[in-house]
Amino acid sequence: MNALVPLVVTIPLLGAAIALIFGHRPRIQIAISSLALTAVTIISAVLLVWVDTHGTVVVNVGAWQPPWGIVLVVDRLSAIMLLVSALMLLGVLIFSIGQGVADNHDETPVSIFHPTYLVLAAGLFDAFVAGDLFNMYVGFEMLLAASYVLLTLGGTGARIRAGVTYIVISLMSSLLFLASIALIYGATGTVTIALIAERVRDLPPDVQLILCCALLLGFAVKAAVFPVSFWLPDSYPTAPAPVTAVFAGLLTKVGVYAIIRTDTVLFTDVPLAVPLMIVAFFTLLIGIFGALAQADIKRLLSFTLVSHIGYMIFGIAVGSELGMTATIYYVVHHIIVQTTLFLAIGLVERIGGTASISRLGGMLRASPFVAILFFIGAMNLGGIPPFSGFLGKVGLFQAGVQLNDPLAWILIGAGAATSLLTLYALMRVWNMGFWRRKDEVKNYESPLIQSLAENPDDAGEIDRKHTPRLMIAATTGMVLLSLSLTVFAGPLFDLANRAAVANENHSNYVDAVFPGGVE
Repeated sequence: MNALVPLVVTIPLLGAAIALIFGHRPRIQIAISSLALTAVTIISAVLLVWVDTHGTVVVNVGAWQPPWGIVLVVDRLSAIMLLVSALMLLGVLIFSIGQGVADNHDETPVSIFHPTYLVLAAGLFDAFVAGDLFNMYVGFEMLLAASYVLLTLGGTGARIRAGVTYIVISLMSSLLFLASIALIYGATGTVTIALIAERVRDLPPDVQLILCCALLLGFAVKAAVFPVSFWLPDSYPTAPAPVTAVFAGLLTKVGVYAIIRTDTVLFTDVPLAVPLMIVAFFTLLIGIFGALAQADIKRLLSFTLVSHIGYMIFGIAVGSELGMTATIYYVVHHIIVQTTLFLAIGLVERIGGTASISRLGGMLRASPFVAILFFIGAMNLGGIPPFSGFLGKVGLFQAGVQLNDPLAWILIGAGAATSLLTLYALMRVWNMGFWRRKDEVKNYESPLIQSLAENPDDAGEIDRKHTPRLMIAATTGMVLLSLSLTVFAGPLFDLANRAAVANENHSNYVDAVFPGGVE
């Protein structure tokens, strides 16, 4: 079983190299990407079943024992993240194949897209299985390099500007992360996570606090946590629909995953509850207020993405078994639903010719099936029962109630308000873009709609395109996957609970890496 762990990184990297060789053979590139991600999905499923049954899998690369060698660790949390990420990457790949064929690969040129997409996948998987901070940093840098290329595909002015903002912020985050690693190494003499978790306990409390805050700041930028979330709404909406979907669903969750590891393994003695709750409060409200001011649907969803990161930070701050269980479940829910909604908006933009609710109309009559796909995703993200968004939020609120802290009650109120405002923002999109007839668009006058902020890079033109069945099929599959989170909520919550219990005590992680004890 140990041999499978490195494959989740090496298969996409090898696939990227082979796809690059066949740069002028699009069908071969498509086959390579599909086979690579399918293989990783199967491996991830096998690993999840194995670690859930037998416990954490640890691989010492090159047979070098930690702390001298690279260690890869797959426990229940990382296995869950691997499987969900692989499924999302595969679903979006299918969507992009359909879009590429329809548009003659103008938006996603295969010679560039497929190798870069696989490098992005390798970076994601590497970050999830990394057992040392520097290897996690390498995974983040792979993500940065690949995401910048994907963000600027097509070379339009808007994408270049967004790409510049994105890479400047990401480089600053990476520098913070690297500096934090250097400080931690200087204080503990290692970058192995399990060994840091043991040695950091011997440091003075103020030193622990400084190291923890430095690390969390770098991760907060990547997770788009307020106040370092300003870059996201201006960066994501300009990219092609498949790229935006992957970014929205997965990239911020790498930062959330790293924050979970920091809180539950590395710095368990640092009091983080109060500052994390304060940050969660402002992330929830500032994000959703930004969404309410948007007329462009992609920008609106980007702001809701920021706001819903606040739910995850809230769960981490609570720190209880139920809080972490609900957080893990909500992370999975948000990855799937947010990705699905961006794919659905990609379909809406092709059929309706625009993503602006001030110019969009008649979508319910133009494409009833796509309207259903969007409606299900909107209800799920808005937290309407019995969807997974509602179940995850109820779990988080229950954990807050059990904490019985005034700040937790304030967060529960902010979370409930954010859920209602999310539903309001998405239902406004439904009423304007789907329910409103097409012939009403020109004569429709609303001071509220006219006051909303349009995408500054939107030329204001209606550009309808053919929508292949493969794109609709991929989005449908993603919607069905999101519904499975409700149908199988019981077993999934149990799995999330087992992952939370394993993460509750940092010694579980340490003992898996050092079964004979730390010397």
